[in-house]
Amino acid sequence: MGSYKDPNHGSDDDVENLVQRLRLYKPTPVSDETEFYVKRAAVLVCIFQGNNGDLRVILTKRSSSLSSHSGEVALPGGKQEETDIDDIQTALREAKEEIGLEPSLVNVVTILEPVFTKHRMIVVPVVGILSDTKAFDPCPCADEVEAIFDAPLEMFLKDENRWAEEKEWKGEKYLLHYFHYEAENGKYLIWAFTAGVLIRVASIVYQRPPAFLELRPRFWDMAITGDIPKP
Repeated sequence: MGSYKDPNHGSDDDVENLVQRLRLYKPTPVSDETEFYVKRAAVLVCIFQGNNGDLRVILTKRSSSLSSHSGEVALPGGKQEETDIDDIQTALREAKEEIGLEPSLVNVVTILEPVFTKHRMIVVPVVGILSDTKAFDPCPCADEVEAIFDAPLEMFLKDENRWAEEKEWKGEKYLLHYFHYEAENGKYLIWAFTAGVLIRVASIVYQRPPAFLELRPRFWDMAITGDIPKP
Protein backbone atom coordinates (compact mmCIF):
# COMPACT_ATOMS: atom_id res chain seq x y z
CA MET A 1 0.00 0.00 0.00
CA GLY A 2 1.03 3.60 -0.56
CA SER A 3 2.42 5.75 2.22
CA TYR A 4 0.31 8.30 4.04
CA LYS A 5 1.59 11.54 5.53
CA ASP A 6 0.60 12.97 8.86
CA PRO A 7 -2.78 14.67 8.20
CA ASN A 8 -1.82 17.43 10.63
CA HIS A 9 0.66 18.63 8.02
CA GLY A 10 -1.85 19.02 5.23
CA SER A 11 -1.14 19.49 1.56
CA ASP A 12 -2.60 18.40 -1.74
CA ASP A 13 -0.18 15.48 -1.60
CA ASP A 14 -1.98 14.16 1.49
CA VAL A 15 -5.23 13.85 -0.44
CA GLU A 16 -3.48 12.20 -3.39
CA ASN A 17 -1.84 9.69 -1.06
CA LEU A 18 -5.20 9.00 0.54
CA VAL A 19 -6.79 8.38 -2.85
CA GLN A 20 -4.04 5.95 -3.80
CA ARG A 21 -4.31 4.12 -0.49
CA LEU A 22 -8.05 3.70 -0.68
CA ARG A 23 -7.93 2.57 -4.30
CA LEU A 24 -5.66 -0.26 -3.19
CA TYR A 25 -8.10 -1.38 -0.52
CA LYS A 26 -9.72 -4.69 -1.44
CA PRO A 27 -12.89 -5.46 0.50
CA THR A 28 -13.57 -9.03 1.59
CA PRO A 29 -15.59 -10.86 -1.09
CA VAL A 30 -19.30 -11.12 -0.38
CA SER A 31 -21.04 -14.47 -0.13
CA ASP A 32 -23.13 -15.50 -3.14
CA GLU A 33 -25.91 -16.63 -0.82
CA THR A 34 -28.07 -13.55 -1.20
CA GLU A 35 -31.46 -15.18 -1.72
CA PHE A 36 -32.83 -13.85 1.57
CA TYR A 37 -31.71 -10.25 1.11
CA VAL A 38 -34.85 -8.19 1.09
CA LYS A 39 -33.53 -4.62 1.04
CA ARG A 40 -30.35 -2.92 -0.08
CA ALA A 41 -29.00 0.57 0.58
CA ALA A 42 -25.80 2.58 0.31
CA VAL A 43 -24.25 5.45 2.25
CA LEU A 44 -21.62 7.95 1.13
CA VAL A 45 -18.56 8.45 3.32
CA CYS A 46 -17.40 11.74 1.81
CA ILE A 47 -13.95 12.78 3.04
CA PHE A 48 -12.30 16.13 2.51
CA GLN A 49 -9.31 18.03 3.84
CA GLY A 50 -10.16 20.73 6.36
CA ASN A 51 -8.57 24.14 6.69
CA ASN A 52 -6.11 22.79 9.26
CA GLY A 53 -5.09 19.90 7.03
CA ASP A 54 -7.10 17.29 8.95
CA LEU A 55 -9.32 14.79 7.17
CA ARG A 56 -13.02 15.36 7.78
CA VAL A 57 -16.24 13.56 6.91
CA ILE A 58 -19.63 15.02 5.97
CA LEU A 59 -22.54 14.04 8.22
CA THR A 60 -26.21 14.95 8.55
CA LYS A 61 -28.78 15.15 11.29
CA ARG A 62 -31.98 13.53 10.09
CA SER A 63 -35.22 15.45 10.25
CA SER A 64 -37.22 14.99 13.46
CA SER A 65 -40.32 14.46 11.33
CA LEU A 66 -39.06 11.25 9.70
CA SER A 67 -40.80 8.01 10.62
CA SER A 68 -37.56 6.12 11.28
CA HIS A 69 -34.30 7.17 12.94
CA SER A 70 -35.67 10.69 13.33
CA GLY A 71 -33.23 13.27 14.67
CA GLU A 72 -30.26 10.88 14.47
CA VAL A 73 -26.89 11.60 12.93
CA ALA A 74 -26.35 9.75 9.67
CA LEU A 75 -24.19 9.53 6.59
CA PRO A 76 -25.88 10.69 3.38
CA GLY A 77 -27.53 7.70 1.77
CA GLY A 78 -30.63 5.60 1.41
CA LYS A 79 -32.35 2.66 -0.21
CA GLN A 80 -31.47 1.43 -3.66
CA GLU A 81 -33.92 2.28 -6.41
CA GLU A 82 -34.65 0.17 -9.48
CA THR A 83 -33.04 2.77 -11.72
CA ASP A 84 -29.73 2.68 -9.81
CA ILE A 85 -27.02 0.89 -11.73
CA ASP A 86 -25.00 0.03 -8.62
CA ASP A 87 -24.29 0.96 -5.01
CA ILE A 88 -22.15 3.92 -6.06
CA GLN A 89 -25.02 5.46 -7.98
CA THR A 90 -27.34 4.90 -5.01
CA ALA A 91 -24.99 6.69 -2.62
CA LEU A 92 -24.31 9.60 -4.97
CA ARG A 93 -27.96 10.04 -5.89
CA GLU A 94 -29.03 10.09 -2.25
CA ALA A 95 -26.27 12.55 -1.34
CA LYS A 96 -27.43 14.93 -4.05
CA GLU A 97 -31.06 14.63 -2.90
CA GLU A 98 -30.27 15.02 0.80
CA ILE A 99 -27.50 17.63 0.92
CA GLY A 100 -27.16 19.00 -2.61
CA LEU A 101 -23.77 17.38 -3.26
CA GLU A 102 -23.26 17.08 -7.02
CA PRO A 103 -21.95 13.61 -7.99
CA SER A 104 -19.38 15.18 -10.30
CA LEU A 105 -17.63 16.69 -7.27
CA VAL A 106 -17.03 13.31 -5.62
CA ASN A 107 -14.12 11.07 -6.57
CA VAL A 108 -15.30 7.61 -5.54
CA VAL A 109 -12.22 5.61 -4.59
CA THR A 110 -13.55 2.41 -3.04
CA ILE A 111 -16.48 0.61 -1.51
CA LEU A 112 -16.29 -1.28 1.77
CA GLU A 113 -17.74 -4.59 2.86
CA PRO A 114 -21.55 -4.45 3.04
CA VAL A 115 -23.10 -4.37 6.49
CA PHE A 116 -26.13 -6.49 7.37
CA THR A 117 -28.44 -4.78 9.85
CA LYS A 118 -31.00 -6.20 12.25
CA HIS A 119 -33.65 -4.64 10.02
CA ARG A 120 -32.66 -7.12 7.30
CA MET A 121 -30.99 -4.54 5.12
CA ILE A 122 -27.68 -4.72 3.30
CA VAL A 123 -25.93 -1.33 3.53
CA VAL A 124 -22.86 -0.64 1.41
CA PRO A 125 -20.46 2.16 2.47
CA VAL A 126 -19.15 4.03 -0.57
CA VAL A 127 -16.02 6.10 0.10
CA GLY A 128 -15.42 9.25 -1.91
CA ILE A 129 -13.12 12.28 -1.82
CA LEU A 130 -14.33 15.87 -2.13
CA SER A 131 -11.34 17.87 -3.37
CA ASP A 132 -13.05 21.12 -4.38
CA THR A 133 -14.83 22.05 -1.16
CA LYS A 134 -15.57 25.56 -2.43
CA ALA A 135 -17.72 24.10 -5.21
CA PHE A 136 -19.96 22.34 -2.69
CA ASP A 137 -22.85 24.53 -1.59
CA PRO A 138 -24.72 22.53 1.10
CA CYS A 139 -28.44 22.49 0.48
CA PRO A 140 -30.28 20.23 2.93
CA CYS A 141 -33.54 18.64 1.85
CA ALA A 142 -35.96 20.02 4.45
CA ASP A 143 -38.08 16.85 4.46
CA GLU A 144 -35.12 14.62 5.29
CA VAL A 145 -32.26 16.64 6.75
CA GLU A 146 -32.29 19.03 9.68
CA ALA A 147 -28.60 19.95 9.60
CA ILE A 148 -25.35 19.29 7.76
CA PHE A 149 -21.99 19.28 9.54
CA ASP A 150 -18.56 17.70 9.35
CA ALA A 151 -16.35 15.98 11.89
CA PRO A 152 -12.67 14.94 12.00
CA LEU A 153 -12.32 11.36 10.79
CA GLU A 154 -9.55 10.53 13.26
CA MET A 155 -11.85 11.11 16.23
CA PHE A 156 -13.41 7.72 15.55
CA LEU A 157 -10.16 6.04 16.57
CA LYS A 158 -9.71 7.96 19.80
CA ASP A 159 -11.05 7.12 23.23
CA GLU A 160 -12.16 10.69 23.83
CA ASN A 161 -15.74 11.95 24.09
CA ARG A 162 -16.76 8.33 23.56
CA TRP A 163 -18.62 5.74 25.50
CA ALA A 164 -20.03 2.32 24.73
CA GLU A 165 -23.08 0.30 25.68
CA GLU A 166 -22.96 -3.48 25.86
CA LYS A 167 -25.67 -5.22 23.86
CA GLU A 168 -26.53 -8.81 23.10
CA TRP A 169 -27.78 -10.54 19.96
CA LYS A 170 -28.57 -14.26 19.86
CA GLY A 171 -26.48 -14.84 22.96
CA GLU A 172 -23.44 -12.92 21.69
CA LYS A 173 -22.33 -9.63 23.20
CA TYR A 174 -21.26 -6.59 21.21
CA LEU A 175 -20.59 -2.91 21.85
CA LEU A 176 -22.66 0.03 20.64
CA HIS A 177 -20.38 3.06 20.37
CA TYR A 178 -21.36 6.69 21.01
CA PHE A 179 -19.27 9.73 20.05
CA HIS A 180 -20.13 13.22 21.24
CA TYR A 181 -19.07 16.02 18.92
CA GLU A 182 -19.59 19.77 19.08
CA ALA A 183 -19.60 21.50 15.69
CA GLU A 184 -20.05 25.17 14.88
CA ASN A 185 -23.77 24.66 14.34
CA GLY A 186 -24.55 22.46 17.32
CA LYS A 187 -23.82 19.43 19.44
CA TYR A 188 -24.22 15.97 17.95
CA LEU A 189 -24.25 12.36 19.07
CA ILE A 190 -22.83 9.94 16.50
CA TRP A 191 -23.63 6.34 17.33
CA ALA A 192 -24.68 2.84 16.24
CA PHE A 193 -24.36 2.07 12.52
CA THR A 194 -22.88 5.45 11.56
CA ALA A 195 -20.24 5.27 14.30
CA GLY A 196 -19.40 1.70 13.34
CA VAL A 197 -18.87 2.56 9.69
CA LEU A 198 -16.68 5.54 10.56
CA ILE A 199 -14.56 3.46 12.95
CA ARG A 200 -13.93 1.07 10.06
CA VAL A 201 -13.13 3.82 7.55
CA ALA A 202 -10.81 5.61 9.97
CA SER A 203 -8.98 2.35 10.70
CA ILE A 204 -8.37 1.85 6.98
CA VAL A 205 -7.33 5.46 6.31
CA TYR A 206 -4.97 5.77 9.28
CA GLN A 207 -3.88 2.12 9.15
CA ARG A 208 -4.31 1.47 12.82
CA PRO A 209 -7.02 0.03 15.08
CA PRO A 210 -9.09 2.19 17.42
CA ALA A 211 -7.72 2.97 20.89
CA PHE A 212 -10.65 1.08 22.41
CA LEU A 213 -12.29 -2.33 22.16
CA GLU A 214 -14.51 -2.31 19.07
CA LEU A 215 -16.36 -5.66 19.41
CA ARG A 216 -18.80 -5.14 16.58
CA PRO A 217 -21.92 -7.32 16.28
CA ARG A 218 -21.62 -10.62 14.42
CA PHE A 219 -24.63 -9.86 12.24
CA TRP A 220 -22.67 -7.00 10.62
CA ASP A 221 -20.58 -9.54 8.70
CA MET A 222 -23.40 -11.85 7.63
CA ALA A 223 -23.39 -10.48 4.09
CA ILE A 224 -19.81 -11.72 3.87
CA THR A 225 -20.23 -15.07 5.60
CA GLY A 226 -23.59 -15.87 4.01
CA ASP A 227 -25.19 -16.63 7.39
CA ILE A 228 -28.27 -14.51 6.68
CA PRO A 229 -31.14 -15.84 8.84
CA LYS A 230 -34.35 -16.65 7.02
CA PRO A 231 -37.27 -14.25 7.56
